[in-house]
Amino acid sequence: MDLEGFAKRGLRRRDRSIKSKLIDLIREVKEIPSDRAATLAEAVLTEAEATLDPRGEVFTLESVGVSMGDFGVGSRGSGDFYTHTKIAEVIGRTEAVVDSRQLDDSGVVQAGGKYITVTVDGMHSRLSDYPFLAGFHVTRAALRDVYVMGAKPVALLSDVHLADDGDVSKLFDHIAGIATVSELIGVPLITGSTLRIGGDMVIGDRLTGCVGAVGVSDNLTARKSARPGDVIMMTEGAGGGTICSAALYYNRHEVVDETLNIKFLEASEALLKVNARIHAMTDVTNGGIRGDAKEISYTAGVRLVFEEERMRKLVNPRVLEMLNELKIDYLGVSIDALLIIAPPEEAEAIAAAIRDVGVKVDEIGRVEEGEGAYLDIEGKRSDFSPRFREAAYTPIKKAIGQEAVRDVAEMTRKVDLAAQNAVQKKKRFVERIRGGQKGF
Repeated sequence: MDLEGFAKRGLRRRDRSIKSKLIDLIREVKEIPSDRAATLAEAVLTEAEATLDPRGEVFTLESVGVSMGDFGVGSRGSGDFYTHTKIAEVIGRTEAVVDSRQLDDSGVVQAGGKYITVTVDGMHSRLSDYPFLAGFHVTRAALRDVYVMGAKPVALLSDVHLADDGDVSKLFDHIAGIATVSELIGVPLITGSTLRIGGDMVIGDRLTGCVGAVGVSDNLTARKSARPGDVIMMTEGAGGGTICSAALYYNRHEVVDETLNIKFLEASEALLKVNARIHAMTDVTNGGIRGDAKEISYTAGVRLVFEEERMRKLVNPRVLEMLNELKIDYLGVSIDALLIIAPPEEAEAIAAAIRDVGVKVDEIGRVEEGEGAYLDIEGKRSDFSPRFREAAYTPIKKAIGQEAVRDVAEMTRKVDLAAQNAVQKKKRFVERIRGGQKGF
């Protein structure tokens, strides 16, 4: 519960009852006397009023009237993918080998004659009440993002934020989930940060955070390296945080057990040891295979064609059964499979290495000249683009829907404006700070 945001909204609309509402909100969460709650409410209002309209350009923000929810940011669909291209524009061109412009989940720099891969993944927001699961799956996700760049993970780091009223057991349970994956795959968790969400201004017991990973390699398997003529291979997948959330919030709790494995990581480790050329790899996560296909096509400038029947056979049967019963598109959610793009003559060696560690794998498509992504189903070819949001996999997501509720073109123009404003502000402050100017 964000007390600061609530207070500022009340102050802006001159709500005369804002203090009493704050007192009620505070006592809803904290078991404290009314006079103590009143003292806290006064302090919240004092701070909120002092920062309602701060003076100076550094504090200014030109709102454009498009919310994260409106544009589907974080919902792993077309709106989210577009936003990430604009984030790359704000960052600008870098000297990195792989940066945000390539839309890979990891970035890469060169140092000491090696490629250094760095990534960070946020824990699934719906797993706040299940800290161990949140830690387990976000750690797997970070390691996946390093492996798919062809790198050997060498270190993990964590950043945990627990709201003011959260029991400390949540903190330790979350770390235990991270450490479980760390111990199973042999990559140490070496550093991190532990903070409260919003300090004293956010009450409740919400948990959030992220896990980062660092890897080292001599070669890269970035998405941009996919080439016409390559085959597309995929390993079996049982899902991670997304499938856990679907199982939890649709009361299919037994399905969660299917996600507790490190098969992706074991398959990736096996590939590091095999002498086979791999052009590109990715994990089937953000927006499912639909989302990955769009990003690879965009980044590499190629067309991808997938065979639905072969993909379906690689989804964990219990997970697939649940998704089918709940009418959730398995192609539009994260199933945590490994996608490999390689020359056709390398397919046999790649498959053998993966099967040797007990993980299923098959060829599911090919790369062609052209653009876009397509799906072959029973001899018919259809467009394979992602929806505006990923497949709705919880009741509230179904209530919100997968399509945009506002005009996409209009929102896109406003998102462009927001990115342009950020770029210009960055330029102004770079120039001012380099020039030693004050008073901004």
